[in-house]
Amino acid sequence: MGKPEGFMLYQREAPPKRPVEERIKDCREVEQPLPPHRLETQAARCMDCGVPYCHMYGCPLRNYIPDFNDMVYRAQWRKALDLLHMTNNFPEITGRVCPAPCEAACTLSVNQEPVTIKQIELQIVERGWEQGWITPQPAPMKTGKKVAIIGSGPTGLAAAQQLARSGHGVTVFEKSDRIGGILRYGIPDFKLDKRIIDRRLAQMRDEGVVFEADVDIGVDISARHIERTFDAILIAAGSRKPRDLEIPGRELAGIHFAMPFLIQQNLRVSGVEPKGEQILATGKRVVVIGGGDTGADCVGTARRQGAREITQIEVLPKPPDRRPADNPWPTWPQTLRSSSSHEEGCARMWSGMTKEFVGCNGAVSSLKCVNIEWSSPDATGRRNFREIPGSEFELEAEMALLAMGFVHVEHGPMVQGFGLKTDARGNIVVDSGFMTSNQGIFAAGDAVMGASLVVRAIFQGREAAAAIDKYLAR
Repeated sequence: MGKPEGFMLYQREAPPKRPVEERIKDCREVEQPLPPHRLETQAARCMDCGVPYCHMYGCPLRNYIPDFNDMVYRAQWRKALDLLHMTNNFPEITGRVCPAPCEAACTLSVNQEPVTIKQIELQIVERGWEQGWITPQPAPMKTGKKVAIIGSGPTGLAAAQQLARSGHGVTVFEKSDRIGGILRYGIPDFKLDKRIIDRRLAQMRDEGVVFEADVDIGVDISARHIERTFDAILIAAGSRKPRDLEIPGRELAGIHFAMPFLIQQNLRVSGVEPKGEQILATGKRVVVIGGGDTGADCVGTARRQGAREITQIEVLPKPPDRRPADNPWPTWPQTLRSSSSHEEGCARMWSGMTKEFVGCNGAVSSLKCVNIEWSSPDATGRRNFREIPGSEFELEAEMALLAMGFVHVEHGPMVQGFGLKTDARGNIVVDSGFMTSNQGIFAAGDAVMGASLVVRAIFQGREAAAAIDKYLAR
């Protein structure tokens, strides 16, 4: 633990953010680090709670949170880094983009502000990079076994690093032009500078991982060829099939899924001009449909592109500011959260449903919407809604971005080529050891559980790697 009475002596201090008027003019990261001495004070707030819910309940990776907090409090930064890397391959990524369920489960969250676990985690690993403590860890011996990993998001990269360090020959295939998957093209640079990814990829290359970008399995290389060439295969593709909004006017120009919009911006930031139709919010009234993280990323991106006006509309009711009685600690709080993007200027609407896209000269010009009322949960937890009579309204928009989540992995040539079974929700079916319906072919991450948190993706990548290592050792 940290200082025994630290949680009574010190208040939580969140990391500072760059001024809004400055940061909307570029795509650099918004959050700034706390100085080391102030971070050590924050680590001192970690209490001797007996049962570390942050570790046992909150964190899918089971990070040793009280332990590395104690090391930071004592200025034992290298020991803290060793503890962090025992469970997390990429804390520099989770420290930036994870929503921190560990903090929600922190015992202090019962009636105080939680420990700044996410910022402590980030500063530990950044100190490690600055000091040169993070170096390649190649396997001392090679097994001669070869593993193909399809998808280079957090699941695929975590599995690749674990398997390479176990001595297997690992090749990661990515259908995009650069390695990183959702980390590379789905998350804006103002949240995750892509040099952070490249820094870790360089380490992995030195550990023996081979990266093959711009290769679409099932199209550029047949599934059968991959099966013949490798001893095991891990499908770590993301859940990229977006949820659509099939209402009148959907065919109008100016209506786009969120991901192509975000991908194009990430390409521009990296110095690559996107091909095909340019999706830009500059000078436009933009409506983002969907109130989650992807929607917030669209808001921040549209703001940086110079949108005239931004509105985000969500079909669910506005969450409360505090936990309701049926949402007790340490469960994830169903409370109102605002991202840095919302701070930069955005009208937010709740309990609003889009009924129709209205067009002018073949392009969207407005959205017809209606307010809805939600019922209380029934015995199964399900809630129904009804439209409120007379509550119809219209939103002007020259661009509409659909950010309503993702339904499952794409059922394209890869899934079909391997002949994989999928469940009722469209996810790939696996057993308790991550094996699919085909011997020697494994799947993990969003491909099997649907779109989820980066920490869950990394955890599943590590667990799948352990299962593959056991399979290859037979």
